[in-house]
Amino acid sequence: MTGESDSRRRTKVERVIDTYDLDEWGARLEAEWLGDGGNRTSLRDLATDFNIAVLQEALRDAGGTPTPRDVENTYEILTDDDATSSERIRKRRSLERTGVDIDAVRSDFVTHQAIHTYLTTVREAELPKNDDDESRRERKKETIQRLASRTQVVTDSTIEELVRAGLLTERKYDVLVSVTVVCEHCGTTYTVDELIDSGGCECSA
Repeated sequence: MTGESDSRRRTKVERVIDTYDLDEWGARLEAEWLGDGGNRTSLRDLATDFNIAVLQEALRDAGGTPTPRDVENTYEILTDDDATSSERIRKRRSLERTGVDIDAVRSDFVTHQAIHTYLTTVREAELPKNDDDESRRERKKETIQRLASRTQVVTDSTIEELVRAGLLTERKYDVLVSVTVVCEHCGTTYTVDELIDSGGCECSA
């Protein structure tokens, strides 16, 4: 008779960890989700970080030596809805020339639901019962982060197109997008994360 541990179907995250030799990611995902090192990381951010690690290993296996920024930019182009079709085609062809099976790699990307399933069923991790307010704050921060990231990708792509068209000088441009909040009463400036994490400005209104 087959035991429960033998009969349980392996999760996608487990299979991907084995495929790309990402053994250290199991403990890392759990620790960052529970906030063992301080602030908790949302499931969506964990899925993005994990997928970027998958892409990085695929590029390395094909003989490449990508920088973290190269990997992140490639991931954004392959997954962001705002990336133009021509941009995706160019990136896919570039990857295929280096021997990367991009369709296979994309099929190994996981969702935040898959991360949650892995953490709760395989690693049996649980969040504190009183975590509702914290989860709501994290979701709101995550929404703003996604919008900022999308703005960065669109701006970066636009600059590249203008350079290719000869409408901008050909240089290396770094696009930085940040959202700041200023308290109108005392003038203190916060990042959005700082403001949300601190519970608001502590000046006397």
